[in-house]
Amino acid sequence: MTDPTIDPAVPPSGTGCLECEQSGGWWFHLRRCAACGHVGCCDSSPSRHARAHFEGTGHPVIRSFEPGENWFWSFRTQAAVPGVPLAPPQHRPPDQPAPGPRGRVPDDWRSRLR
Repeated sequence: MTDPTIDPAVPPSGTGCLECEQSGGWWFHLRRCAACGHVGCCDSSPSRHARAHFEGTGHPVIRSFEPGENWFWSFRTQAAVPGVPLAPPQHRPPDQPAPGPRGRVPDDWRSRLR
């Protein structure tokens, strides 16, 4: 059964982590809120904005926003959950690197991952 908080009609908030874009930060991988489309950075990223979004809104389900990945995860249960196709786009632009965005990732980025 699909989580009732998933809204398949809502598009993503952008092509990168919303808060990292606003602050000039960088991310490792991107996650998309399945309830409202907020794009945030993953738990391995320095700022963990996807988790902060869950903690601030209570929206429990995210979907990977990486090319070639279509899994859903619940912060509430800490487990994979079934999902449904979401409004496009399904992932960050393929030419956008991970980590990203281009030009803001420090040379020592691997040592900064959580």
